[in-house]
Amino acid sequence: MKNVISKKTLFSLLFLISFIGFSQNLPLSKDAKISVITCGLGNETYSYFGHTAIRVADPGNNIDIVYNYGAFDFRTPNFVAKFAKGDLQYFVITHSFSDFLNEYNDEKRSVYEQELLISQDQKQKLFDNLNTTLLSEDRYYTYKFIDKNCTSMVVAIINKSLNGNVIKKIGDTDKTYREILFPYFEGHFYESLGTSIIFGTKVDQLGTKIFLPFELKNSLEKTSFENHQFVNSSKTLLDFKKPIILSWWNNMITYIIILLLFGLSNNKFLDKIYLLILSLMGIFFVSVGFYSLHHELAMNYNILLFSPFLLLLIIFSILKNKKATYRLAVLHLIFLAAYSLFIINKAHFFIVLPMIITSGVILVRVAIQNKKRIPIII
Repeated sequence: MKNVISKKTLFSLLFLISFIGFSQNLPLSKDAKISVITCGLGNETYSYFGHTAIRVADPGNNIDIVYNYGAFDFRTPNFVAKFAKGDLQYFVITHSFSDFLNEYNDEKRSVYEQELLISQDQKQKLFDNLNTTLLSEDRYYTYKFIDKNCTSMVVAIINKSLNGNVIKKIGDTDKTYREILFPYFEGHFYESLGTSIIFGTKVDQLGTKIFLPFELKNSLEKTSFENHQFVNSSKTLLDFKKPIILSWWNNMITYIIILLLFGLSNNKFLDKIYLLILSLMGIFFVSVGFYSLHHELAMNYNILLFSPFLLLLIIFSILKNKKATYRLAVLHLIFLAAYSLFIINKAHFFIVLPMIITSGVILVRVAIQNKKRIPIII
């Protein structure tokens, strides 16, 4: 859903901005077509969900350009911190259509086109709005995973140009955002696990907003406008099957093996290492929840599993304070039970279940080891 700006892209951007600057009020010819472009899934992190763009093709004016709302610049000062905080600025850029298509051909990703069936005046207004945005501060926006991305921005500019909420999500509105996202991680197990545990309550809301490219593509196919179909039948410009990546480590088998090593070891040192990892992850989740402006990371109930207070359990265990260690172990077993009941109907229940079981085994073991023995008087 995101494109990194390159030298070639910068050159094309400067050229096209110069062109559009001279022809900002250029009337489109009667042969002009405006389309929504949907790009297929890839195996790089930025391409897991596909991409959305808008194409304006007008042979009468020798125009064939793509407006892309998914650009960001790695050279932004404090890039990682800004991305984590949620105030990284994304922006719209333009490409020649041939360059855009060649890029996806090189990446072996499919590209689909849906022509908007709108009037000449409506095409002109959308074209003018795209150019006005491109040449103003409005070309920048603060990226939000669900609320503001390359797809939602395309929906917004089209709806604005048509003076109404023409494009709405159709289908899968009874699924949560978490359920919708799950299939996109096929072949990327640890990425699926990572997003499952770092996302909070927002992604458990019903997915009523269009935020993914293929959600938009599917909704456009079912949308009516002014008593007729809103788009032409989808045209396939490039057709590739997403290759299935087989990794010797990025799969559920290694995940289970690692957890079995901790769960079955019955080694106090390994128990402490496991609990330390969970506690540090919990501290990270709490910190990023307060620091980040990404609403998806807030209210993360997964800290019941990744509890920061496990660090106290480790400290008291090292200090051989059996009473405090035992109480904290029991407390975390209660957390674990509450967590299990809370997520039993959530999409990520089965992916975290092995971790729940491993944590339960280790916490029971710690509790037994530190329980005060009752003397038997004969």
